[in-house]
Amino acid sequence: MALLFRAFYASAYGGYIQKTSAGVPVNAVHGFVKYFWDAVETFRPSHVACCWDMGSSTFRTEKFPDYKGNRPEAPEELIPQFSLVKEVVESFGVPNIGLHGFEADDCIGTLSRHFGEAARVYILSGDHDLLQLVNDKVTVVIMKKGFSNYAVYTPQSLREEKGLSPRQVIDMKGLMGDTSDNYPGVKGIGEKTALKLVQEYGSIDGILENLDKLPKGIRSKIEAELDMLHLSRELATILTEAPVACALEDCRWEIDADRVLGKFDELEFKGLKRLVQRD
Repeated sequence: MALLFRAFYASAYGGYIQKTSAGVPVNAVHGFVKYFWDAVETFRPSHVACCWDMGSSTFRTEKFPDYKGNRPEAPEELIPQFSLVKEVVESFGVPNIGLHGFEADDCIGTLSRHFGEAARVYILSGDHDLLQLVNDKVTVVIMKKGFSNYAVYTPQSLREEKGLSPRQVIDMKGLMGDTSDNYPGVKGIGEKTALKLVQEYGSIDGILENLDKLPKGIRSKIEAELDMLHLSRELATILTEAPVACALEDCRWEIDADRVLGKFDELEFKGLKRLVQRD
């Protein structure tokens, strides 16, 4: 979903929305395919799956009604593209995976742990929250601005670049909150302070065990927001045991060029047809 939104805004920046001759907006889908294909060409996966959010109501909004409550409604031209993009993904033979009540991240977290038992997994997203899923079998690839511009994170590179372990990514969010997802963490504690505390004490639990060692101002802020601290950490935690499943063999990357080209013809993606060659 992050890729679809990125594609929409990148292509709608000048006010022009690409549409079919029937007036159906397709700019986000068109951009998504370009991102998608570039990633496949770059990382050459043997299997591919795509996870989607299935609405704004999840177990996180049940715990904290304001979760993501600051986000505007999707643009009118983007709404019909939610289903269109899944049709295009399906034309590639790639499973569309989503679960009502959970976020795409939870599906990604669960499948990455499951598939990681037998294969090396690469997670592609623009969302840094997914860095918490990095381990020896799971690599997170963050899309940066432009095409073919990726930041690849392993446990070692995450530690080298950000000074954090995957688990500490969650602790950081618990302390500083997340303005994008609209949960506050501990008021008055920003990224620099959160990083210093997490690096010094290892985790939120370690910080709480050493409250008496903290400067008075920081200690009082944490003590005043203990409930929100624990809730923010919970909201930041991606599930790895969500009730979602997908067989690895169903994700094999073996496209039917005729099927893809037929969908491209339907959506009038003439410029993209060169990506897919008939045998």
